[in-house]
Amino acid sequence: MRKKFLLTMILSSLIFYKSGYAQVKWAQTGFNFLSISSDARAGGMGLAVASVSANRSALFHNPATMSDIQNFMSFSLSTNSWIADIKHLSLSLILRPFSGNYGVIGLSLQSVDYGEFKGTMRYDNTDGYIDTEIFEPSALAIGIGYAKPITDWFGVGGQIKFCYQYLGKAIVPEGNAYATKSNVADVIAFDFGTHFKTGIKSLAFGMCVRNFSREVKYEVEGFQLPLLFTFGISANVLDFFNVVKDHKLLVAVDATHPRSHPEQLLLGAEYTIFETLSLRIGYVTNNSEDNITYGIGLSSSMLSSKYGVVSGDYSYTPFGRFGNVQRLTLRIDM
Repeated sequence: MRKKFLLTMILSSLIFYKSGYAQVKWAQTGFNFLSISSDARAGGMGLAVASVSANRSALFHNPATMSDIQNFMSFSLSTNSWIADIKHLSLSLILRPFSGNYGVIGLSLQSVDYGEFKGTMRYDNTDGYIDTEIFEPSALAIGIGYAKPITDWFGVGGQIKFCYQYLGKAIVPEGNAYATKSNVADVIAFDFGTHFKTGIKSLAFGMCVRNFSREVKYEVEGFQLPLLFTFGISANVLDFFNVVKDHKLLVAVDATHPRSHPEQLLLGAEYTIFETLSLRIGYVTNNSEDNITYGIGLSSSMLSSKYGVVSGDYSYTPFGRFGNVQRLTLRIDM
């Protein structure tokens, strides 16, 4: 039975990849903040987490991977110092009520602070323009997700999210006068995925589609969201050797097919000792700037506490001429 599921997942991914070539529109998507993860653990592993089991950041990657979370509650807060002084913030709350008999539910939030911009409009003067306003573009996505293990080796999950973006106001000619219009757009988007444990040690596969939605329009110009298909594989490779269980070496590989740019391979590794200290590294192919990532994590899981487990993660991504990207995540599991 597991072999049939695995074969179906692989064939489905190949069909999706093949069909995607006929409709490639690189660099023609909007709401691109949806494709940027703020989670520091994922960032340190090159974002190769589509198949990682019990993933606390599942709602930003593959919602199905939260189906095997065993904690009653998992809360995450992440910040991301992106390029050009853009600030990303993400929150997620995952709940497993009734011992998971009815599945796992989750809430997610993403917000973006783009800073201040100066608005202008064309005008017949020496400069050819005049200032109109100081405005602050913003973006927001709020989602609710659900995941459930269908069997002890196969889980499914999905998320519906409301996405909003404000890009300031525009002053446009209207007859013999001028009119002010707000550049605001919103859309409902969907994420869905599957998670498959092969039964061969910790080897697992994951497949997900993110940001599926209708076309969005600002005035006349229409665009699509950054639709992303990902197929991943991961395992703790030390499971295959006679190594003490206090050491783990998670290796993950994701193949991605984005709408907005060429295909990529995401490679990630995480070495954990005593479930306390984690060292991470990642590599992204087909990227000219941010192709290598580093990360570190600390957890209180070895300390018994009635208040749960607290962990912190940090990742650093050199971004070439744009400087660097730093992610920081605080997580509480109970």
